[in-house]
Amino acid sequence: MASPSSDLESPPTLSAPLLESRPPRSKLRLVALTLTAAFLVALALFLADGSASRFVSGLARKLRSDPIKEHDYPWTNEMLTWQRSGFHFQPAKNFQSDPNAAMYYKGWYHFFYQYNPTGTAWDYTISWGHAVSRDLIHWLHLPMAMVPDHWYDAKGVWSGYSTLLPDGRVIVLYTGGTPELVQVQNLAVPADASDPLLLKWKKSSVNPILVPPPGIGTSDFRDPFPIWYNETDSNWHVLIGSKDSNHHGIVLLYKTKDFFNFTLLPSLLHTSTQSVGMFECVDLYPVATGGPLSNRGLEMSVDLSNGGIKHVLKASMDEERHDYYAIGTFDLDSFKWTPDDPSIDVGVGLRYDWGKFYASKTFFDTEKQRRILWGYVGEVDSKDDDKMKGWATLQNIPRTILLDTKTQSNLIIWPVEEVEDLRTDGNIFNDIKIGAGSSVQLDIGAASQLDIEAEFELDNSALDGAIEADVTYNCSTSGGAANRGLLGPFGLLVLANQDLTEQTATYFYVSRGTDGDLRTHFCQDELRSSKAGDIVKRVVGSVVPVLHGETWSLRILVDHSIIESFAQRGRAVATSRVYPTEAIYNKARLFLFNNATDAKVTAKSVKIWHMNSTHNHPFPGLESLFES
Repeated sequence: MASPSSDLESPPTLSAPLLESRPPRSKLRLVALTLTAAFLVALALFLADGSASRFVSGLARKLRSDPIKEHDYPWTNEMLTWQRSGFHFQPAKNFQSDPNAAMYYKGWYHFFYQYNPTGTAWDYTISWGHAVSRDLIHWLHLPMAMVPDHWYDAKGVWSGYSTLLPDGRVIVLYTGGTPELVQVQNLAVPADASDPLLLKWKKSSVNPILVPPPGIGTSDFRDPFPIWYNETDSNWHVLIGSKDSNHHGIVLLYKTKDFFNFTLLPSLLHTSTQSVGMFECVDLYPVATGGPLSNRGLEMSVDLSNGGIKHVLKASMDEERHDYYAIGTFDLDSFKWTPDDPSIDVGVGLRYDWGKFYASKTFFDTEKQRRILWGYVGEVDSKDDDKMKGWATLQNIPRTILLDTKTQSNLIIWPVEEVEDLRTDGNIFNDIKIGAGSSVQLDIGAASQLDIEAEFELDNSALDGAIEADVTYNCSTSGGAANRGLLGPFGLLVLANQDLTEQTATYFYVSRGTDGDLRTHFCQDELRSSKAGDIVKRVVGSVVPVLHGETWSLRILVDHSIIESFAQRGRAVATSRVYPTEAIYNKARLFLFNNATDAKVTAKSVKIWHMNSTHNHPFPGLESLFES
């Protein structure tokens, strides 16, 4: 849960900053594009033999097309209505953010989330929305579970977590904001545990159960997470995120037998190796390194004595709005977690998602023995635009998490299998040749709700010819899909209009490293996603492992204003929010593209399904409770 002083909609800081805050962003980009245009004109005059026109292909000119720079775009109701998703979770109106306390209980998946019942932005009325589902895809909304109605949560019912006790009882721990904005931890339980819908909740009469200890800032103490139950001494261990005086993220560790009386343990679970700021929404869970457990999720109670288990520590970085994780070892004797590689510790190395994705939490799905990841996907338009829409932010499609047993160095993050039940009207394209500097339109009709799986190959002669090292490429500073190299970019253009002046590119850029090995960047380019100006548009992504014998593979879920992309079966993920002005409804198109300077690319297989919409409405019989 972000602190109240944080702007939940501010653009995150990239590893290499793209541009500055919103007002300078458009001006700087306009200057940059003007300089680029001047450079190309000069180059064309200088290379009078025609090589300049070959250098800048027709596709490159389309990719570089300059969007309108107006800050107040004349949105129509038709455009804004299109932005609402078809198969992602969202309430009927207003603002949602952090996922909270997901669980499977008496036949229902329960999902709680930060919800503003009165507006389209975060404020101190923040409450807990509540919905249930049989399949994690079709959702039925229930009345709000908790609202700020006591002194210990007067400034909001913030993030928390649910726990199923050994005797079958359910409890929830959550952070509340006092009138003085002191962050305190509170306890709530179902009013009727026999109710499978858990419609009513009651807060403990002894709240708050925890207050910031000495040495911890009153606004740096949030997001409680019960991680482990010790059957030997009947103690629960609870994590809480914070930061120390040196600006290092830290994880506090408490133990309790009854969730009323707590003991702060003298040692920290972990302190970040670098000064990364506040750890919030902390998560810790086991993953199997191989064997029969490697294809399923694990509970915290898994037996560690036989080895083959690592633990993932995750934290949301309050200052830059990204979710980082690291793989390491959890020592039950010392209650310390140690990263396998300190250079990629939490906050400085791997991310769940390289795009717009924050405040995530996992839960163990007891029904299907899997670990499920939720995170919220904020808006990148203006707050005035959100007011016109009447809603703001989405949740990602729930994702499963496993350790990549081939690399042993990253997670595999993949959409839950249930989303495939929405597939309809499939199209399959095989062995499509995409020449250097060209694009190929895929004739599938309207392209606003899609599930795409694609595999690409580069011709061997191009791979053999790329002998010079290229180690400077970085998605966020590259200029996006318009920046040409010997072996890329190549991939797909989604939510594109017919002349490609509006499109979002998801692509690979391949180069040779100093060691002679190929290095693959997986990127998502939002720079030409909309002709509207007052939108944060970036290029996001990272290096992704592509092992010997593997093709370059992408899976992309397109759902109106949200695009979720998965590279190499989930080794890297990037999520974008986009707001096309022309590439909407029946005018949305899909293209393959290859903007490499020389390499020929083959799309070995492209499978495309249109996606049905899901129901996202009040629980039958409770409709009157949602009438305004």
